[in-house]
Amino acid sequence: MQNLREIDFVEKTKLDNGLKVVTEKVESVKSVSVGIWVKTGSRNETAKQAGITHFLEHMLFKGTETRSSYDIAMSMESVGGYLNAFTSSEYTCYYSRCLNTQMDKALDVLSDMVLHPSFPQEEVEKEKKVVIEEMKMYRDSPDDYLFEEFSNKLFEGHPLGRPIIGFEETVSAFTRDDLYEYMEERYQPWNLLIAVAGNSDHEKVVDMVSDYFGNLPAKGEDSDNESLTPYKVSNQRLTKDIEQTHLILGRRGLDYDHDDKYRLLLANTVLGGGMSSRLHQNVREKYGYCYSINTFNQSYQDTGVYGVYVGTDKDYVKHVRKLIENELQKLQQEEIPEQELQEAKSQLKGKLMLSLESMSNRMSRLAKSELYFNRFVTLDELTQNIDGVEAGEVQSFAQNFFDKDQFSEAILLPEN
Repeated sequence: MQNLREIDFVEKTKLDNGLKVVTEKVESVKSVSVGIWVKTGSRNETAKQAGITHFLEHMLFKGTETRSSYDIAMSMESVGGYLNAFTSSEYTCYYSRCLNTQMDKALDVLSDMVLHPSFPQEEVEKEKKVVIEEMKMYRDSPDDYLFEEFSNKLFEGHPLGRPIIGFEETVSAFTRDDLYEYMEERYQPWNLLIAVAGNSDHEKVVDMVSDYFGNLPAKGEDSDNESLTPYKVSNQRLTKDIEQTHLILGRRGLDYDHDDKYRLLLANTVLGGGMSSRLHQNVREKYGYCYSINTFNQSYQDTGVYGVYVGTDKDYVKHVRKLIENELQKLQQEEIPEQELQEAKSQLKGKLMLSLESMSNRMSRLAKSELYFNRFVTLDELTQNIDGVEAGEVQSFAQNFFDKDQFSEAILLPEN
């Protein structure tokens, strides 16, 4: 059975200093995906530090005590692999995908980046300009700009409401000492996780990680996340020199371990899960009111974000808003027909199965299971929970969650 195979091939070791190593062995491939995960993100920053987690992610590629930025880039590209990284609200990941014969090199380079960054002063100043240009790029993208403003209101007064990338004034003020101090505070063994998926051996990975990180002393302790601010429904009306109107209707969502998360997953799939979804078929296919309409569902440790996004003509906004509200009300008033519910379940399970073909997806799933649940969540557990949801449960959940009085709105209109 799938769950037995998954459990058989997933192993976890915790080093004496608190660092965790999780691996999933997949013998049928010739590659591995290696990730160093740090349980720190933008929500762990003070107002003065806004954007430092993301800026630090950039700077770790700028050189170590023994490698230049070019050496880092060429280390994996020269053997057909690649290095990359990303920052979220709650974690940072530095990862490599390569042939399994190059796993030693991937771990060597990634650990060097995390343990021995040099932060050359000229690179710090140069990267500030790069990140500020990245901010401008997002501001020039109407949907990115609107989502940033929407999130700011959704979590007003809380770090989750700030953009992960930070602000020009905070990023411009960062110094080398700020970067080292933040790493000293957050890049501790008890906050680090090494995840490897692919054709690898767990004991070999543990031995290598022990060589690199085993003597890293654990200092301090993890501090609690800042308490969430109360949710207040808001309505934002923004303008920009654009052609199209962009609209978000949304609310705070569910945390990763919420009892209703599978009910929301299925309701969301029916509502906005692709071209066959109710919103796509009704708003785009039936009336032609938009090119793009979709739902978004993001979970965090203690909350989440849920909503509907659409780009449309300003003359269609009232019609589109009404159509969206009608679909939300339909989920509240009627049970999802059995065939449609089964199709939504098949869609979710199919995506899970397809994701297993990517070692990077497997590595990410492995790490997130450990970060959020402190255990490996098997595919069988996921599919059983999806299959166990009944239409009546989705309707009962929808009657509360899709209450239109709990939805905030953010609209970005063309100027004039």
